[in-house]
Amino acid sequence: MQKVADLHVHTNVSDSTFSPEKVAGYAKMQGLDAIAITDHDTCAAIAPAIMAAKGIDIEIIPGVELTAEIEDDEIHILGYFIDWHDNLFIKKLEELCRARKERAKEILTRLNKQGIYLTYEDLLEIAGSDSGSLGRLHIANLLYKKGKVACVKEAFTKYIGNSSPAYVKKFKLSPKEAIDMIKDVGGVSVLAHPKTINMETKSLKDILKMLVNDGIQGIEVYHSDHNNRESSEFKKLAGEFSLLITGGSDCHGLGKKEVLLGKVKVPYEYVEKLRQASTNIYE
Repeated sequence: MQKVADLHVHTNVSDSTFSPEKVAGYAKMQGLDAIAITDHDTCAAIAPAIMAAKGIDIEIIPGVELTAEIEDDEIHILGYFIDWHDNLFIKKLEELCRARKERAKEILTRLNKQGIYLTYEDLLEIAGSDSGSLGRLHIANLLYKKGKVACVKEAFTKYIGNSSPAYVKKFKLSPKEAIDMIKDVGGVSVLAHPKTINMETKSLKDILKMLVNDGIQGIEVYHSDHNNRESSEFKKLAGEFSLLITGGSDCHGLGKKEVLLGKVKVPYEYVEKLRQASTNIYE
């Protein structure tokens, strides 16, 4: 039987509801042979995931997901087969996490001004006090838990989504800075979920031209939000720009409407090509 992988998975160290141990166990249940742990701005879940996976024959690919901006529009860049022990890299991620916490506090302040009173302690209770990567999904879940919205999606559309009343921009990281961060630790950089990029001034093809010039190496063709037509379009672009192909569920545990882990399974050959492209000698 062909080996398969899910190359986009989050844990509760970031903005999922599943622990690294639960992610590993669930991956086994879903018939996966490998998963990439790609938490936002942190690698803290990689070690416990590797430990949990040892006895159940699941390969853990060390990864990360960074947020960059092009003309005030967010794009996400995945890094695979990174040297997650690198001290300088860890320090940079810690700086990004500190910026995330300050952003979360400012969002709460703006919500309070609109009569929605939520405390930072409430948020930490949702995210976990040791969460290294506070994000808007945590705040959306808190709004839902407190009965301020009917569903998580409404939290984004009504309050904290882009251009919404309580939206606060993230610490600005350019695509080249994110790509170089990944490259400096031997990793392979990949544009995440291209469907979510909706720039008015640039087409996806124009964005890819710029990112290729910045050194990006792959594109996430398969994703739980991509339909077959979109995946075919992204695969065509991958060929046009000589980019590696990846795919993943973008699972956030119960943080979204369903558990997505294993909903996207890509051939293991994609993992092998990522490994070959990595320059991480410690992997």
